[in-house]
Amino acid sequence: MTRIIVVTSGKGGVGKTTVTANLGMALAKIGRQVALVDADFGLRNLDLLLGLENRIVYTAVEVLARECRLEQALVKDKRQPNLVLLPAAQNRTKDAVTPDQMKLLVNALAQKYEYVLIDSPAGIEMGFKNAIAPAKEALVVSTPEIASVRDADRVVGLLEAQGIKKTHLIINRIRPAMVRVNDMMSVQDVQELLAIPLIGVVPDDERVIVSTNRGEPLVLSENSSLAATAFDNIARRLEGESIEFLDLDSDRDNLFSRLKKLFRTKIV
Repeated sequence: MTRIIVVTSGKGGVGKTTVTANLGMALAKIGRQVALVDADFGLRNLDLLLGLENRIVYTAVEVLARECRLEQALVKDKRQPNLVLLPAAQNRTKDAVTPDQMKLLVNALAQKYEYVLIDSPAGIEMGFKNAIAPAKEALVVSTPEIASVRDADRVVGLLEAQGIKKTHLIINRIRPAMVRVNDMMSVQDVQELLAIPLIGVVPDDERVIVSTNRGEPLVLSENSSLAATAFDNIARRLEGESIEFLDLDSDRDNLFSRLKKLFRTKIV
């Protein structure tokens, strides 16, 4: 059975597109056939994060207008042959596509691909309705900020009303040092407020900005980071593996242990 998953949040700027790109690439790396769908008509960005912007010839709108076949609109990733992108049109508004048309597109992709990940636009208007229409599951992305959590809570309710019961939470851009001094909500705080199962915690990482500008998802980097490992772990959890959550305080603990050794050495 194909997994059709919408990546959503309600609030803009929480990292939905970054999550979609990295998670799709992580799943492709472990051998899954993955199709990514950019549902943000008018403001597409998924192609940029994947570095595929110069290879787009047709978009989902041309497929629906029968100006090309679905296969012609799919952009294949040269680095990872298991992954394709169905881009959105930049010159159309979000109401250029209907929920029924999105179902047609995604159901066609589901005939060939094991995972279809839909990158939802911000807000809860037409673009959001299009993105969730074909979905069977949802990944709700939230940052540890009250505005983001509140919007995510609203989205969880809308997903349930749509009949999407299988939802998981990804907490993005967590900063352990800020959590320790109570300047940021903790993972437990966010979990308690949203009350949906946690599938991933991604630490804040400046390398995300670098990877975005280069059009190369973090999970492809030779020098793995905690954020890249977090995305790889989310992919493995989706596959049913039991993976422990990262110890994001490990660097701090290592620093303390080094300091203790240093002091002991000096005392001796």
